[in-house]
Amino acid sequence: MSAPCSLLQYSVDPWNARFEDIESRLAFTVTMVEEDPNLIMRLTREKPWAEQNADKIMGPSNSYFYFGPSRTPGYLVYGNSPQQSMVDAWRQKKENSTSRYFTAQNGKEYKWRGRDAPRRFECCDSKGLTVALWEISQLEDEFHARLTVQHSALAIITELVTTLTLNRIALILNW
Repeated sequence: MSAPCSLLQYSVDPWNARFEDIESRLAFTVTMVEEDPNLIMRLTREKPWAEQNADKIMGPSNSYFYFGPSRTPGYLVYGNSPQQSMVDAWRQKKENSTSRYFTAQNGKEYKWRGRDAPRRFECCDSKGLTVALWEISQLEDEFHARLTVQHSALAIITELVTTLTLNRIALILNW
């Protein structure tokens, strides 16, 4: 069994952040593309990093966040796939639950649990197995947070980082 992949998130700002592996290779960047009239963001999976795990990493290398007026939920686009509602990528099954569900492009459902949000988010598959864990770092760390992804979930890494970012933004904007 292969070791999990750790990505270090630099920047507390979910609208502008970068993720690097533990060898300081840039893995993902999140940037604001435009905000006139509505906010558009792009998440980019960096090709040199992805090539390190080319046998496992699949799916789109980019995702786009198209927000509605005043940063209300809009829609997401993975690569050149059809758009999907942000609400569908951040759906709640039970009222008052902190869990948020999304369906990956492989058709499987995953759940982000924010039991200790905004400090910790855990992503589980339909069997309840943790496939990713995002935690705020310690004060002495130079990075803001650590995302640990199980090797088996690298196939959906772009979707994991996208939906994690969406969950963090939704919490900040109090959706």
